[in-house]
Amino acid sequence: MQMSQDRGGDGSHSREASDALRASLVEVLGLEAERVATFDAGTGLFGALPELDSMAVATLLTDLEDRLTIVIDDDDVDVESFETFGSLHAMLTTKLADKHH
Repeated sequence: MQMSQDRGGDGSHSREASDALRASLVEVLGLEAERVATFDAGTGLFGALPELDSMAVATLLTDLEDRLTIVIDDDDVDVESFETFGSLHAMLTTKLADKHH
């Protein structure tokens, strides 16, 4: 299933980021996979999901680093990064593209 946030940029990095983010949201936050599958670029995350508090953000970032074999620096993350599924997905796609250059 191709979602709108998976278009643009490098498609393989976009898909990899999307798959990892969805899996991480399910496993780290305990969200239902069916619910996460419906998330699109505009779906709110931080502030919209009660499961995603400040402690969960740190755990989620560590999990994503492990899944994608990337390093997410403090400079890479700001409040806007966690505002929506699309904003977090975009940051991860950029990190994957940078890793492969």
